[in-house]
Amino acid sequence: MKNNASLIYNICLVIGDFLALVAAFIGAFVLRVSISNVPISHPITARTYLGYFLIVLPFWILIFGLLGLYSQHIYEKRFTELGRLFIGSFTGLLLIVFIDFLSKTPIFPAKLVPVYGFGLGFAFLVIFRNVARLIRTELFSYNVGLNNVILVGNNPTTAGLVNLLVDSKVSGYRIIGVVGDEPVLGEHTALPLYDSFELARQHIKYMAHTIIQTELYADENKNQEILEYAQTQHVAYRFVPGNTELFVGNIDVELFQGSVPVIAVNQTALIGWGRIVKRLFDTAMALILLLLASPFMVIIAIINKLTCGAVFFRQDRLTRYDKVFRVYKFQTQLVRYNGTTPEEAFAMMGKPELAIDYRANGDYLPNDPRVTTFGAFLRRTSLDELPQLFNVLRGQISLVGPRALIPEELSVYKKKHTILSVKSGLTGLAQVSGRRDISFDERRKLDIYYVQNWSFWLDISILLKTIRAVIDGNGAK
Repeated sequence: MKNNASLIYNICLVIGDFLALVAAFIGAFVLRVSISNVPISHPITARTYLGYFLIVLPFWILIFGLLGLYSQHIYEKRFTELGRLFIGSFTGLLLIVFIDFLSKTPIFPAKLVPVYGFGLGFAFLVIFRNVARLIRTELFSYNVGLNNVILVGNNPTTAGLVNLLVDSKVSGYRIIGVVGDEPVLGEHTALPLYDSFELARQHIKYMAHTIIQTELYADENKNQEILEYAQTQHVAYRFVPGNTELFVGNIDVELFQGSVPVIAVNQTALIGWGRIVKRLFDTAMALILLLLASPFMVIIAIINKLTCGAVFFRQDRLTRYDKVFRVYKFQTQLVRYNGTTPEEAFAMMGKPELAIDYRANGDYLPNDPRVTTFGAFLRRTSLDELPQLFNVLRGQISLVGPRALIPEELSVYKKKHTILSVKSGLTGLAQVSGRRDISFDERRKLDIYYVQNWSFWLDISILLKTIRAVIDGNGAK
C-alpha cells in the first residue's frame, strides 16, 4: 500500500512555490512601476511583463527540483531547506536576467524589478514553506498524512525506534505493528505486538506503508518473506544494519573489478570534489572576514597588550591526519596559565575540583578564574577566535569542523582517528548545538556525526547558527 501523503505534499509545495514567486514579481512590478515616481526604462504593460515571467517560471521550479527542494530529506531539515531556497532563488534570478539580456524585447520595465522580485520571492518562499510545515504537522494531530510503519526486530534498536516514532504528531509515523518480544515496547504496551511477521501480516492486511527491519533472522526464508511482501505490496522497505557505525559517512555501491557488487564505506563524507569546494570556500571567506575584521583586531591587540601584557595565545593542537599545528587566538586568560591543561591550571590555583565541573559542563565554567575581565568579553562575543582566520587561510583548519583539541585531550578518546579524518574547525556542530551543559563525550559524538555526514549545506547551516549564537551573546566556550 503506497502512501501518497508525501506526493500530495510535494505537489502542494510546487504550487505554493509557484504562487509565491508570482506574487513576489507582481509585488516587485507594483513597487517599482505603480508606486515609485522614478521614470522607468522600458514602459511595458503589466500583462506583457507577467506573460514573460509565467513562461520562464516553470524553469525556475525545475531548478528547485534539481536542488532537491521537493525531496523529503530536504524539506524536513529547516536550515538545509533555507540554504537551498536562497541558492535556488538566486539561480532563478540569474536565469531570468540572462533571458532578458538575450531577448530583443525587454522583460523588465526597470533594473530594480528583478532585485525587488528576488528579495520578495525569497521572503515569500520562506514564509510559505514554514506555514506549509506547520499545517502538515497540525494534520498529523488529526491522523492525516501519517505513514503506517511496521517494526521488525527484537533488539535495542527496535526499542529506540519505538520511542522515536510512537508520538505520531511529531514523527509523522504511526506504528501499526511490532514484530518482537515485549521488552522492545518498553512503556508503550498498547502497541500491537506479534510473535512473527506472518501473524502481523494477517492482522495489518494492506495498511502498511513502510517496513523497518532492525535485524536479520537466522532463517533466510523469514527475511525473504518480509522483503517479498514489501515488494509485492509496494511497501517501502528499510533495513537497519547491526553494526550501525559501519554504514555511516560516505557510502558507495560499486562494481569491484567490474563484476562484483561491493559497498564502499569511507571514513568521512568529505572526499573528492567536496574537499576542493570546502577549501575554496574557506579561503574566500577567510580573506573577506579578515579584511572586515582587521580594524577590530588592531583595537583588541592594543587593549590586550595594555591590560595583560600579551596579545596572542598560542597553543599546539591537532587537525586532520593527526597533524599538530599552532593555533592563534587573542589572549583571554591570565598569562601564567598559558601552556597548561584545565586540570593543571586549576590544580595550580588550588581548586582541582573546578576541573571536574569544567569537563562535566562541556569545557565551560560561567566564572572561569583563569579568564581576565576583557578576556571574558572576548569569549562572550567570540572575538577571541578572530586570529584563527589566519589558520584557516593557511589551510591548517577549516571554518567549520570538529573543535581543534590539544593532543592530551584527544588522546583519551577512542574514536579520535575518525574525528581527525577531516580538518578541525573554527566553529562546529558541537559549538552550535544550543546546549551549554553537554559533556566532553557528547561533544565528540557531535563531531563524529559531522565527520560522517558532512555536506556543504551542513557547513552553511552551522555558519548561520554560529552567527545567531554570536548575536544572541552565547559566544564560544
